[in-house]
Amino acid sequence: MADVNISAKIRNEFGKGAARRLRREEKVPAVIYGHGAEPVHVELPSYDMMMALKTPNVLIHLDVEGKKELVIPKAVQREAIRQFLVHIDLLTVKKGEKVNVDIPIHIEGELAPGQNLLEHVLNALPVEAEATHIPESVTISVEGLDAGDAIHAKDVKLPKGTTLAVEDDDIVIQVLAAQAEEPSADADEDEGESAASAE
Repeated sequence: MADVNISAKIRNEFGKGAARRLRREEKVPAVIYGHGAEPVHVELPSYDMMMALKTPNVLIHLDVEGKKELVIPKAVQREAIRQFLVHIDLLTVKKGEKVNVDIPIHIEGELAPGQNLLEHVLNALPVEAEATHIPESVTISVEGLDAGDAIHAKDVKLPKGTTLAVEDDDIVIQVLAAQAEEPSADADEDEGESAASAE
């Protein structure tokens, strides 16, 4: 699991105007919460956070004006088009503490021959893991799977110390038979016109 060091400053100004000012300064507003403590509003360097967030569930050693916090990202808001960071919620964690997170699913292998489609019922797998040992991802093999086959949560091999946070029988991915395309209305009309002209 990746971890990074980032410095933060306490934030005392709020609202859209303050947020725009932070973005001009290449910073992003964030809030730190957890363990029953009062939320702490901070500003973070945008570039450092963007790089950190390339790793799902990254563990961040945060220096808030000299106070050390261990946090993980829980909610990230991005601008819809340009995808720059708008706001981040950070959860404080402790070594040995269990947290619920969603981890990415990687697919490997080839489906059985045929026009089959792979449907991701879950785009990420909800698990419970130690805060300082969150898996970066899980890998699922679809080798040889055919239409009607499915992989359930209980079928996914998890790293030691990680448990499912969903029901065992929840479907993660399934294989669907490709639907044959129905003839279009235009095609039907063309056929009718051809028959009429033949007469």
